[in-house]
Amino acid sequence: MNDIKPVRKRTAGAVPTVSAPVPQPPERMVESPNLPSAPTEFPRVPSDAAVEAPSPKKPRRKWGWVAGAAIAGVIGLLVAGYAWYSAQLAAVDPKSHQQIVITLPKGSTAASVARSLKEQGLIKDTRAFEWYVKLTGVSGKLQAGVYRIAKSADTPAIVSKLTTGKTDTFTITFLPGNTLAKHRTALIEAGYTEAEVDAALKKQYAHPMLKDKPATADLEGYIYGETYQMPSDATAEQIIERSLDEFYKLVTSQGLEAKFKQHNLTLHQGIILASIVQREIGSNEKDQAAVAGVFYNRLAKGMNLGSDVTYQYIADKTGVPRDPGLQSDYNTRIHTGLTPGPIASPGKGALLAVANPATHNYIFFLSGDDDVTYFGVTDADHERNIREHCQKKCQIL
Repeated sequence: MNDIKPVRKRTAGAVPTVSAPVPQPPERMVESPNLPSAPTEFPRVPSDAAVEAPSPKKPRRKWGWVAGAAIAGVIGLLVAGYAWYSAQLAAVDPKSHQQIVITLPKGSTAASVARSLKEQGLIKDTRAFEWYVKLTGVSGKLQAGVYRIAKSADTPAIVSKLTTGKTDTFTITFLPGNTLAKHRTALIEAGYTEAEVDAALKKQYAHPMLKDKPATADLEGYIYGETYQMPSDATAEQIIERSLDEFYKLVTSQGLEAKFKQHNLTLHQGIILASIVQREIGSNEKDQAAVAGVFYNRLAKGMNLGSDVTYQYIADKTGVPRDPGLQSDYNTRIHTGLTPGPIASPGKGALLAVANPATHNYIFFLSGDDDVTYFGVTDADHERNIREHCQKKCQIL
C-alpha cells in the first residue's frame, strides 16, 4: 500500500487553503545522564563566618538507665531495711500493763540478753536488739541484776533500763473493793506466772492477821487495799506478806479488834461486814458509817441484811446468773446474818465505819441514780426513795 498522497496543483487566483496546525505535544526536556544539571544558586556565606563540620553521631549508651535502676533498687532496699529495723525495735504490746521479771547474770552478752528477752516476749527480734546495742555503743555496758520490764516498753527503753545497773523496784496496787480474783489479775500483770500467783494465794501463812480466819477459807478480804513498792526480785508470797503486814498495822493502830468486839463481832466478822459496806457504798466515807449503822440496826432486829452485792458476788464467783433468789449462804436477801466470808477487800474507811458506826434508826438505804445515798426508816420511806431517786440503778440485778 502506497502511503504517499498526490499533490494537488494550485489554480490561478485560487486562495491556497491553509490547514490548521496540528497541535504537537510539548517538548520534554530530557536530561542527559552525561551532562551536569544546571547549576543551582546557593546563598552566599560571609567570608568571615566559621563553617562547622557536622559532629559525628555518638553511639547510645545503655548503661545509664541500668545504673539508675540499680541505684533506685539499692535505695529501696535501704528504705525497706530501715523500716523493718524500726518496726522490730517497737514495743511488743504498747497497750499491755503486764510486767515481766528478768534476771541478767554476770557475764551476760548482748546475744544472751537478746535471747532471754525474746523468750520472755519482751522484744520482737534478737538481731535487731543486737544491732541496736552495737550501734549505740552499749553492748559492753549491760548490767547484771533483776529487772522488771513492761511489755509496753520498746527496745530503746529496755536497753536504757538494762544499762543502769540499779536495783529495780516496782509498785503494785490492790484496790479496796476488789475481789481476790482481781487481785490475782494484778499479780499476774505485775509479771508473775499464773502458777506462782496461785501457789502464793493458796499458801497457809502463819500471820497474826489471819488468826480468826477459818483454815478452809481463802484470802478473800485479807489482801489489804493499798499501793506497795517492792524490789524487782520480790516473790508473789512476799507481796502478800507485805499486804498482811500493812493490814495488821491498821488493825492494831486503830484498835479494830476491840471495837469490833463491842458490837459482838470477831475480827473476821468485822472484816466481813466492812467488805459488804465497801461494796455497797464504795469509798464514800461520808456515808460509810451511816450504812454500817443500817446493817447493825437490821442485825439487831433479826432482819436480813438484804444486800444485793452479796448475791451478786457469789453469782459472779461461781459463774451463774445474778438472781435475788439465788440459793446460797452468801445471799443476804434470803438468809439472815453475815455471809460466810468477806466478799471483797475493805478499805480503811469501811473498816473504821464498822468499828465506829453512826447511830440512827434507819433500816433502809439506797444509792440513787444521782449517786446520792438516801435513807429510810419505814418501807414507805424506802419505796418513795426508789420511786423518786432510783429508777435506773434499782432495776439492775
